[in-house]
Amino acid sequence: MSTTDHHDGGTTSYVAVQATPEFAHLRRTFRNFVFPMTALFLVWYFLYVLLSTYAPDFMSHKLFGNITTGLVFGLGQFVSTFVITMVYRSWADRKFDPAAAELAERVLAHPDHDGGDR
Repeated sequence: MSTTDHHDGGTTSYVAVQATPEFAHLRRTFRNFVFPMTALFLVWYFLYVLLSTYAPDFMSHKLFGNITTGLVFGLGQFVSTFVITMVYRSWADRKFDPAAAELAERVLAHPDHDGGDR
């Protein structure tokens, strides 16, 4: 696997791009959003699993008709997945993607960019 991309006759080193402060900021921005969101979802998911395993009376409590707390929590898993997806898409469209596109544009415009211009 090559560490270079031939674009318009130039060569861009992916390693050089990775060494730029802009790339580090982009990676940090991504991680600062994705890691907490993932942790939140996993806590919510494991809460559901643990309650289902260790609190069956609570989860089988009928809220109305045949609708139980467990069913509401289970459906909440699907809802939270869609909500997280929509929040991520909105965040990426507003913040992450423009910064990534700007970095890509600059790197492709200056294929020998080494990150040392700051």
